[in-house]
Amino acid sequence: MAREYDLEIAAIGATLLSIEKVLDLPKLEAEAVELEAAAGVPNLWDDPEAAQKVTSKLSRVQSTIARLKTLRRRVEDLPILFELAGSEPDGSGLADAELELDSAVKAISELEVTTLLNGEYDDRDALITIRSEAGGVEAADWAEMLMRMYLRYCERHEFKVDVLETSYAEEAGIKSTTFRVGAPYAYGTLSVEQGTHRLVRISPFDSQSRRHTSFAGVEVVPVVEQSDHIEIDEKEIRVDVYRSSGPGGQGVNTTDSAVRLTHIPTGIVVSCQNERSQIQNKATAMAVLQSKLLERRRQEEQAKINALKGDNSGSWGNQMRSYVLAPYQMVKDLRNNHETGNTSAVLNGEIDDFIEAGIRWRRSSSSN
Repeated sequence: MAREYDLEIAAIGATLLSIEKVLDLPKLEAEAVELEAAAGVPNLWDDPEAAQKVTSKLSRVQSTIARLKTLRRRVEDLPILFELAGSEPDGSGLADAELELDSAVKAISELEVTTLLNGEYDDRDALITIRSEAGGVEAADWAEMLMRMYLRYCERHEFKVDVLETSYAEEAGIKSTTFRVGAPYAYGTLSVEQGTHRLVRISPFDSQSRRHTSFAGVEVVPVVEQSDHIEIDEKEIRVDVYRSSGPGGQGVNTTDSAVRLTHIPTGIVVSCQNERSQIQNKATAMAVLQSKLLERRRQEEQAKINALKGDNSGSWGNQMRSYVLAPYQMVKDLRNNHETGNTSAVLNGEIDDFIEAGIRWRRSSSSN
């Protein structure tokens, strides 16, 4: 069946218009002017944390404005592109015009998902922690595969990533890792990845080539800000220092600069080893601990709301996705049934469709 290009262009034009109204482009432009003025104050960096907050917010607002305007230009150029393609006798330009239309549809769909991210912390950076769970060496290897998947995803989207700590397993893989993802709406986007990820495959560590099932847990929390008022009593923290290490037990440095913090009342443990000094590592670990306590408080508040609503469905994050590599190839989200047979693409970071499906599913679940 022949495609009706005019109808497709009109449809995405209408979708983009609704997105522009939701995001309020004039308000964003006014906010950008105010933030530019604040960023231009001579003594701005006398308070580095406040300065970072201003410049980060300015960058995000400018990025959203640029994205909206670029998409608007692309939609407006599409009719001209198809008109020029139609004037070519051999029709060679039609394929290029269709590619641009399909690309614009995808870009607008991705931006539309952003409008669903209106939670209190959705626009913040994210802290992702991955831990190996049941499955021994298989689970440790699976945790490292997940880490690689998310780092590839961030690389493809040009998100800034800082790996704060990685604890390597003895035989292969990792016991755990924590990294920060810096991007507009990083937390809102990646929070749908929280939960238990299950892998089924022929084990490369089994001499009899048997099929194994292993599990890894993914935790996603928003990065804490000054305004959050998460106070931690130093008496409630146990501080341990140790030597940073890499795979195979080789020392990264020769000083005991890595820091592990244990929050005694909650049992939350965080570590940092990527900074050069013990003081820097402790400060970074403390920021991670504050973020995890912030998320804990948010979950407790949500639990109270759910109890009042009579919601006994439990956490949506548990056993959230299955990755089957043998005897067939399939990755399936167990919450919304989104699936694909292209397992290698997913494990190489192409998880956009799963994230979008997760965000749409979460919105529909919360509105029911």
